[in-house]
Amino acid sequence: MIKLIKSTFYKEQDTKVQLTKFISSAKQLSFGSECEKFEKNFAKYQGRKYCVFLNSGSSANLALTQSLLNLGLLQKNDLVGFSALTWATNVMPLIQLGLKPIPIDIELGTLNVSSQKLLKIVEKYSLKALLITNLLGFCDDLEKIKRICALKKIILLEDNCEALGTIYKGIKLGNFGLASTFSFFVGHHMSTIEGGAICTDDRELAKMLKMVRAHGWDRHLELSDRKTLKDKHGIKDFHANYTFYDLAYNLRPTEVNGFLGNSQLKHMDEVIKNRQSNFTELANVIYNDKHFIPIKYNHIDLVSNFAFPVVCQSKDTYNKLIIKCRNKLEIRPIVGGNMLLQPFFKKYLLYYLGLERLFDCPNAELAHRQGFYFGNNPELTNKEIKDIKSIFSNL
Repeated sequence: MIKLIKSTFYKEQDTKVQLTKFISSAKQLSFGSECEKFEKNFAKYQGRKYCVFLNSGSSANLALTQSLLNLGLLQKNDLVGFSALTWATNVMPLIQLGLKPIPIDIELGTLNVSSQKLLKIVEKYSLKALLITNLLGFCDDLEKIKRICALKKIILLEDNCEALGTIYKGIKLGNFGLASTFSFFVGHHMSTIEGGAICTDDRELAKMLKMVRAHGWDRHLELSDRKTLKDKHGIKDFHANYTFYDLAYNLRPTEVNGFLGNSQLKHMDEVIKNRQSNFTELANVIYNDKHFIPIKYNHIDLVSNFAFPVVCQSKDTYNKLIIKCRNKLEIRPIVGGNMLLQPFFKKYLLYYLGLERLFDCPNAELAHRQGFYFGNNPELTNKEIKDIKSIFSNL
């Protein structure tokens, strides 16, 4: 079987040797210099001023939401739009922290929210923020979405956990909004085993994110910022390291994660090149077949995804493929599917927030019921690509 995840890391054996040496010689394995080094390296790679490293992409979404509340950029009960076809922990922090998430349907041709879908929502609801998902390396007309958000004073945030390296209109995805979240989970573009990050150009947000990541204290801030906080709150030196300035969590990564991030980041250009080549070869076959809904990507300069999505035109084709893939190709639903169909969303949003019968996301539902994805691994062999093509032929 062609597995979704073929290895823990790119160039796994070499990486494990390096990691073993690092652990054996390291004097500290809790958050330290390797993590801080990775933050600088990843910010430079992404082309943003600041990167805050965390223990997962889900934690990144949580920390970002909490930070916006702490800074007063969002208030309890504010309406926040989100892509209906996404991962659960995009939506959960909104509910957990007292915001009201408003699902927005996607376009089947891109699997992403478009400006037209957004406009339909903002005609009905006064959104304070939009957490858009750049699903599986794709996007729709993101520059128009950015303009709408600026005009309507909507804070644009990007979940870029599935689109690291994708370039749209000369700009890397993850650089369109106030901030963007990333995941370095095993099987994603770059693995630190578990790990995530938030990138932004906003200094105040970056400072708050660092405090939210670690108990609400100021230990990872610059000395001048620490002094400002101490003076403002009248804190003496003895208590300074154990003063908690705002609502927060412990979402810190370890030096192991930091070392792996620095190691794997060196291979990103090669990884993305391989994945782009795989995607293009498979897309030319699958998306030109009448049995599948074609995914539009000619508006994107470079597609970088870790999984290849397929949405079938009919339930019959979907059922046949589920059988054909068995023991040959590992497949999974498209991300977390349509959030409106998830039990947690029905329980907490529809019941507690009283927003039942307001939303209809038929495209996200079709992708949920007739779609799946398989891994786009940078180490796929020519034979494996040929075998994948054969599965999707002669339907």
